[in-house]
Amino acid sequence: MDWIDLRLTRLMPADGRLLEGSHQSLSLMLLAFLLACVACYTVLEVIDRISQAEQPLSRWLWRIVGALCLGSGSWVLHFINQLPEAEYAPTTSGAGADFSSLCVATGCAFLAMLSISKGRTTAAWLFTTSLLISLSSGALHVFATAQNDQVIALLYSPVVLMAALILSSAFCYAALYSYARQQTQSPWAAWLSRITACVSLALAIEFIHSFGIQAVYARLPEAGQTDTLMGQSHMALIVSCLALLGFAASLVATARDKQLVTSQRDLHRVNSLLNQLDYARTSLQQAANYDVLTQHLNRRGLNLAFTEKLLKHQQGNTSLGVLVIDIDHFKRINDSLGHSIGDSMLKVIAERISSALRTDDVLSRLGGDEFCVLASLKSKDEARVLAGRILLAMKEPIVINGRHMVMTTSIGISLFPEDGNTPDELLKHADLALYQAKDSGRNQMHTFNSQLKAKASVALLLEEELHNALRNDEGLQLFYQPILDLHSGKLTKLEALVRWQHPQRGLLSPDRFIGIAEANGFIAELDNWVLRRACCDLSRLADEGHEQVKIAINCSALSLGRRELSQEVSDALLNFSVPAQLLELEVTENALMGNIEQAVDLLHELRTKGVSVSIDDFGTGYSSLAYLKRLPIDTLKIDRSFIQDIPSSHEDMEIVQAIIAMAHSLKLKVVAEGVESPQQLSFLSELRCDSIQGYLLSRPIPMQQLLSFLTDYSAEKSNLVGNSVR
Repeated sequence: MDWIDLRLTRLMPADGRLLEGSHQSLSLMLLAFLLACVACYTVLEVIDRISQAEQPLSRWLWRIVGALCLGSGSWVLHFINQLPEAEYAPTTSGAGADFSSLCVATGCAFLAMLSISKGRTTAAWLFTTSLLISLSSGALHVFATAQNDQVIALLYSPVVLMAALILSSAFCYAALYSYARQQTQSPWAAWLSRITACVSLALAIEFIHSFGIQAVYARLPEAGQTDTLMGQSHMALIVSCLALLGFAASLVATARDKQLVTSQRDLHRVNSLLNQLDYARTSLQQAANYDVLTQHLNRRGLNLAFTEKLLKHQQGNTSLGVLVIDIDHFKRINDSLGHSIGDSMLKVIAERISSALRTDDVLSRLGGDEFCVLASLKSKDEARVLAGRILLAMKEPIVINGRHMVMTTSIGISLFPEDGNTPDELLKHADLALYQAKDSGRNQMHTFNSQLKAKASVALLLEEELHNALRNDEGLQLFYQPILDLHSGKLTKLEALVRWQHPQRGLLSPDRFIGIAEANGFIAELDNWVLRRACCDLSRLADEGHEQVKIAINCSALSLGRRELSQEVSDALLNFSVPAQLLELEVTENALMGNIEQAVDLLHELRTKGVSVSIDDFGTGYSSLAYLKRLPIDTLKIDRSFIQDIPSSHEDMEIVQAIIAMAHSLKLKVVAEGVESPQQLSFLSELRCDSIQGYLLSRPIPMQQLLSFLTDYSAEKSNLVGNSVR
């Protein structure tokens, strides 16, 4: 084909006329527009596929499909609109020219698809892409018209041409804007926006063609009358069917790809959920079976590992060692340095223990400062060797925040099958051995034996029976030991000492059951019983004519930390009509130091009510002047360990002398415990000790005997004491 003249002119030349006038069929024009709408809808579906494609090759393939749909839609609209009605001469070109026109349309559409598929929504992008689509459709129109065999030259009206481009670009802009908004709309609104977009895009193509026709004038060759062209509707139908088949195939492909992508996304989502579930299950198992601080097994994880390991040893008929490890005095670290330092120390301790173990040994943190080791062993001797390595590993100082601290451990050992056949039994027996190691001085190991089990059984039975004794108020008694005032020679005070008249075991001293009450959390109940019974006996003493005699009762560390103690003391004094000045609380130094701040406040409150306070067993605990001057106390009781070797021990004599002098300088009274000989009494009198108590005066006696003792206090003993005092 020879290229023809292309000119822009304002006036129609004398030898020119419109290439096409009003001879287009309305039905063909509607058909062309519907096909353009279908093509544009297909293009929008393809754009969706481009935006969702993950592989670059897939995106390029879908761009080509979109270019074919957009180009063929524009070409079909132009082709059908070129078909005249029957009474007009044909103006179409040949098959080769039509094919080249289709190629040009597809090429221009591909350029437009490159811009559309970027997926931007800015105004500049919308304008640029709209103009590109309009120009590509205009290029198709010019190229196709220029290939008409009857056209010698084309002359375009610039005004109409600009109007065509502006209207076409405006509809393209509206189409792209409507398509971009559907991403944030509801399904029905999104579907409506897509229909609006495809109709607007089809109108843009239609406007560029229709206005292009109105803008074109052509010089046609002189020709005579031509035969009427028949069958143009058949040609339009064939082209339409072929186009619809192509569009349908593209829509089916997009639907199939969309279904495939959806399936892949669902599969990916399911796999992601499964992976998250596996990770969550692993995390839960880690959290459920492992200690967060040390990353070793916790108690639950130990139970699972213990069951599995014990089963293997049962099947192989081999021994399994269980070592329960407790850090000595670890509570002091938390109380003095804080829990963060304590946690850091636990991590180091766990590493130390782990370094002493073998590869197949199992380490677990049971909780707090207690650990457990499961080890395949042949005998208890081998278990002791392993425990010795752990003790040795703990001897090195632990450096935390510049502080060098040495911690010791106590270890209890039990062995399968000698000491038990179940995890619970073996752990319980290892715990009993641990308690024995602690009672023996700590920083050592102890193996389980049958005596420990018997002792534990007795302790358990005593615990139950002591509960019943407190609940039923049966068997518990108060014994009293007189305290002599050395200045007046009178018995002015009594110390209340609890005893338990056991139905089978006889009279039990406090050391047999106080520890049980403390370990099992009902020492406060026992202290309250002693308080009420002492107040009751004070009331009885007053009725018997001994209204000036005071009673001192012991207060445990646990009770000293209870705010309820003050109210309990007030209630007991009120119920038995006893003056507060006749009651004295005895507390130990160690009990005070357990919670010094709260203890000071509580003792101040009690002293405000009139209750006096004394420090018992002075010299065996912290013995710090720093807290003595802070405490609201009235009396110091020198521990019997400093009295029993007088006068043979000069060191003890000097210590006692220093304590008495210090106490008097602090305006405190002094009571010496454990006085058993006249020589001790004479020495204490010379140092101007205020009071004494001990076997020289009397052993602890029950209330009925005490009344007789106070009444029958003999003149001979009074003279003996009086002479010693003088």
